[in-house]
Amino acid sequence: MGHHHHHHHHHVDPEAGDRRMWLAIAVNFGLTLAQIAGGILAGSLALIADALHNLSDAVSLVIAFAARKIARRPADAEMTFGYGRAEVIAALINYTTLILLALYLGYEAILRFLDPQPVEGWVVVIIAAIALIVDAVTALLTYAMSKNSVNIRAAFLHNLADALGSVAVIVAGTLILLYDWRLIDPAVTLLIAGYILWMAFAEIGGVIRILMQASPPGIDSREVVEALRGVDGVRGVHHAHLWQMEEHAAALEAHVVLEEGRWGEADAIKDRIKDVLKSRFEVGHSTLELECARHACDGAPVIGHA
Repeated sequence: MGHHHHHHHHHVDPEAGDRRMWLAIAVNFGLTLAQIAGGILAGSLALIADALHNLSDAVSLVIAFAARKIARRPADAEMTFGYGRAEVIAALINYTTLILLALYLGYEAILRFLDPQPVEGWVVVIIAAIALIVDAVTALLTYAMSKNSVNIRAAFLHNLADALGSVAVIVAGTLILLYDWRLIDPAVTLLIAGYILWMAFAEIGGVIRILMQASPPGIDSREVVEALRGVDGVRGVHHAHLWQMEEHAAALEAHVVLEEGRWGEADAIKDRIKDVLKSRFEVGHSTLELECARHACDGAPVIGHA
């Protein structure tokens, strides 16, 4: 049985998407400035940590926005595959910065455990509440686009982590107000850092797979080769390469050996192969080198090249 590899795309009009991104960027930069000022006034590490994370949100949105624009450019003589992978590179940058940020927050939190500082609970709660609203708005602005783009998903996860960070900061500020639990501030910072790390590592693997030209998730290369061998008129398949050109664009190239005496049907056999690739595996781009049975490559590997 073949995998029926379906993507459910939620398309957002590019221009409308760009407007949403601009709004999200403006709101996040404004909030970052307010949070840093509040964190310094209140002496709250958790609030400054949240502000730094928010700054990374704003930057991640700028990177994601720029990548969206670049990715729409058509293929040219310099970039014959087009610019679609700009979005994958942007996602890699954003996940990497998330990981570095989480490690830094964890380091700062441990220092605070060793040397607890006084924290102004009210300022923390009020500013974190404002931050939560802004993060929620940003997340809503990018949510629909994140379903269909690894690039926007990275920026969206920056914001989602920040929204959860704000919730945690509100809890910490409230506990400081009620019980003067100063260690709750670095404890919450550690929790935020741990969650960001977990989320970033869960997503970055897929991005690296695309850049390493791995086979698309949900498609088994051996299964594709078997399906091609099952096409009427095909005797063998070798030198097969299956990869993702972009997040939603799978491609295949392969040498296909035709059965003896079937060379006259070469075009029809090629069409049947392309139909199987498209209908069963959603591989829309395929390059096939046909070989007659008498002159087929000798001892060639089925997958990859020797």
